[in-house]
Amino acid sequence: MKIFLDTADIEEIRTAASWGILEGVTTNPSLYAKAGGGSYESILTEICKITPGPVSAEVVAEDVEGMLKEGRAFAKLASNIYVKVPMSEPGLQAMARFKAEGIKTNCTLIFSANQGLLAAKAGASLISPFVGRLDDINQDGMTVIRELAEIFAIHDLKAEVLAASMRHPLHVTQAALAGAHIATIPLKVLKQMVRHPLTDSGIATFRADWEKARRA
Repeated sequence: MKIFLDTADIEEIRTAASWGILEGVTTNPSLYAKAGGGSYESILTEICKITPGPVSAEVVAEDVEGMLKEGRAFAKLASNIYVKVPMSEPGLQAMARFKAEGIKTNCTLIFSANQGLLAAKAGASLISPFVGRLDDINQDGMTVIRELAEIFAIHDLKAEVLAASMRHPLHVTQAALAGAHIATIPLKVLKQMVRHPLTDSGIATFRADWEKARRA
């Protein structure tokens, strides 16, 4: 399972890249607003310099022509830009048009296997079910991941399942076991994945024993 970072914060992306585990980045208007400073286009360009993997840039238009205009502009920024399009009837039309033009897309705001199947058939490269948001309304978000992974395997669909809205490390483990091809993760959760109390105590013990031996 590939690991993407879910952020528009350049320093967070540099941090994850320095660990050698970063394989792509997903952004959205809310993450851009949190990052602050600079145009969305300048931030996307900088992100694409840090990682050669897919970088998702989300459109905000709700009509087909508006989505196409925004998406084409994003695609010109770098070769690894994926245009992020929300699931909707206009979104399906736009993704089909982007596919015909050779522009890769990430269909976002997926909450059911049927939505993901339609997006894949329309030509989306990445399908993004929002696990955490489903959990928030007392539905099992991982069910959608499992169903889509199985559907894509059965029917040899080339789209990849991208587990999004990951709230904690257990979500990452569950997504990997459910067959997600990609998980996009906030830096906070990535840092939590690194840590374990037994690792911390083990490091402290080894260092204490080392210092004791050197003083002997």
